[in-house]
Amino acid sequence: MVKRGKTGAEPQPGQPISLRTLGEYLNLSPATISLVLNNAPGVRSIPQDTRDRVKDAAAKFGYRPSFYARSLRKRQSFSVGVLVPDLNDQYATQVLSGVEELLIEEGYFYLTASHRRKPDLIEEYPRLLLDRAVEGFILVDTVLEHSMNVPVVAVSGHKEIEGVTNVVLDQRRAAELLLRHLYQLGHRKIAFMRGGSHSSDADERWACLMAVARDLKLEVPASMTAAIETRESSPVMGVAPVTELVNRGVDFTALVCYNDMSAFGAIRALKDHGFAVPDDVSVVGFDDIQGAAYHNPSLTTIRQPLQNMGKVAARILLQRIRGQATFPDSVPILPELVIRESTCPPRAKGRGKKI
Repeated sequence: MVKRGKTGAEPQPGQPISLRTLGEYLNLSPATISLVLNNAPGVRSIPQDTRDRVKDAAAKFGYRPSFYARSLRKRQSFSVGVLVPDLNDQYATQVLSGVEELLIEEGYFYLTASHRRKPDLIEEYPRLLLDRAVEGFILVDTVLEHSMNVPVVAVSGHKEIEGVTNVVLDQRRAAELLLRHLYQLGHRKIAFMRGGSHSSDADERWACLMAVARDLKLEVPASMTAAIETRESSPVMGVAPVTELVNRGVDFTALVCYNDMSAFGAIRALKDHGFAVPDDVSVVGFDDIQGAAYHNPSLTTIRQPLQNMGKVAARILLQRIRGQATFPDSVPILPELVIRESTCPPRAKGRGKKI
């Protein structure tokens, strides 16, 4: 029954506003106020003028229903955990923008942790976030070794792990687009930069590139490959592989970089060694991060729809949390080749500087 009576004294300045405080002011039971503010079943039995008084008082004193109380009542935290290698990484930030957009629309909050590709942090951070009652995880370019006891969606994850849905680019299609572009330009002496095993895409991307190279009958001797050693997500990752190739004295007219960030460093290193891009060496990247179109020269690359991949990952995770749908282990995303200034046909034999 709704308790009626005169309005009581207003709360003192600085006094915490709770259901009890509002109840004392309105001369109503905390249960009645909770029913109104949460629009709970049974609220229609409360007179409209009482409902209006409750809402007016809540607005007047800035009362908000307790998130924790709602979480306990519904046994939900309305939050998810997101693991990324580095918050400064453009790949991760573009994926995160899509994740954030979808979660905001659905009334969910997310907690983000950057692990810097350190295995101990990749193990520890999920435990810390689970202690904060996250309902699931989105992993961005993060190598996961085992399942978790909550739903998980991995962006660019390739391992088949129970309970994990992988949102992945079609790497085979990407390799075909990229290498056929160079092949049709006339390149046959193509060098390759391999990503480190700490990156979740590295092994799959390499296997697909080598498979397409075999299909095109391109020779890829060991001397034409160089691996990224650093875990730093900056252009510096592309400098050492180029320096290694140049020091070997191998002859190549095109370079396939692991990603756009490494391509930026590779172009700088090639110029430092006296080679023009693309006149002496054509360079291709991978990802189409925001800076790719504005680099000098602008970068030919494989476009991953990173923001959309983030939205897809968030949508799948929430549907899995809510038990609304089942999904296959892998959800493929199609790539697109973006041709810009960093590629052109190779120079005629005998022209230009030879590596």
